[in-house]
Amino acid sequence: MTTAVETATSQGLALSGADTDKFPDGLKTSGQHPPVYSWVRPYADFPKVHTGPTVWKAEDYRNSPELWTHRFSDNEIQEISAAADEFIEMEIPLTGISKTNFALPNLSRRLEELRKDLIDGKGFYLFKGIPAQQWSLQKCATAYMGLGTYLGYFVSQNGRGHVLGHVKDLGEDPTKTDRVRIYRTNARQYFHTDGSDIVGLLCVAKSMSGGESDIASTHQVFNVLQERHPDVVQTLVEPNWYFDRKGETSEGEEQWIRGSIFYLENERAENPRVYARFDPMNVTSLARFNSGPNAQIPPLSEKQKYAMEVFEKTCAELSLHMILAPGDIQFVSNSHVFHARTAYTDHPAGAVDENGNPARRRHLMRLWLSAPESESGWKLPYHDTLEKKRGGIQVNDQPPHCPLDAE
Repeated sequence: MTTAVETATSQGLALSGADTDKFPDGLKTSGQHPPVYSWVRPYADFPKVHTGPTVWKAEDYRNSPELWTHRFSDNEIQEISAAADEFIEMEIPLTGISKTNFALPNLSRRLEELRKDLIDGKGFYLFKGIPAQQWSLQKCATAYMGLGTYLGYFVSQNGRGHVLGHVKDLGEDPTKTDRVRIYRTNARQYFHTDGSDIVGLLCVAKSMSGGESDIASTHQVFNVLQERHPDVVQTLVEPNWYFDRKGETSEGEEQWIRGSIFYLENERAENPRVYARFDPMNVTSLARFNSGPNAQIPPLSEKQKYAMEVFEKTCAELSLHMILAPGDIQFVSNSHVFHARTAYTDHPAGAVDENGNPARRRHLMRLWLSAPESESGWKLPYHDTLEKKRGGIQVNDQPPHCPLDAE
């Protein structure tokens, strides 16, 4: 008998075998989708307490960085550097990078273990020691994307097909939330998830001040909310939240997605875990659609506004703080870790660093990686759960693109 999951995912599997002239690896990003509404479970089905290795407290790690940090050895840097140089010499587009053409015979085992921990364990890790300020942007990008191929499939992060993103202040107005993506500003980012299974950040240059990272276990946040504010959890699991797509839509698609913030995994899961998808910047930017005489969707309710306030305070209370230095790579699971960023101030024009060189503006390279259900990933309540490149942002047939700097 065909299951509901198999029926709903059959349409998504057609994305495999995409036109290789546009998509070098033959895989197309699936894109943003609403959940399969028949899989959205009511509050009564959710656990009162979440258990397992995905539940952690900040104090478990705050004074034990050895549990979540690894500094690359000289031999490991040499292996990464050689693989990057060899790939660059082959003159293959970065969009065609893969494990087969970025060989890491020694590091691959560590990365395979990390992938398991990101998907089913604590969900975060920090590498240190990439010589980002000595290598060119091309070599940094190549090494970073090569490492990423061992953790998942890169997916597009915006409507222009960027599979290598750049977190950098481009002077855009962060108050224009209906059309500005906050990562292109220096504004604070509230606790949220990104549109992929795993997000990676390589710090190329840090700001003069601020721009620091906070993460929190989704399941610890869930447990605390269940204990203190079960009414808030009930609000967060209701599929009546609207998320702004900010114009990054294909022909015929709506400008928003209706869904929940907390879900349970789909029917394939024997013991379904709580899954989260949320960016507050995408629910507070819908005034053009939810107000006035021609409103198409309802505005945020008072219950929803209260739930967002309690959610943010709870994440902040339970968070682990870290500061990324140049050469650091942070990987975070969006399935079960919320992350945030403090506002930051860049170096003023003409400033110099400690070596007397011109100070570089804050610059992080970003990867969105898919870890699909078909390859031991989470069993998501979306029709593309089996797709290799599930999630991300795909506009029509926009091909993938790897800019080496922000544009």
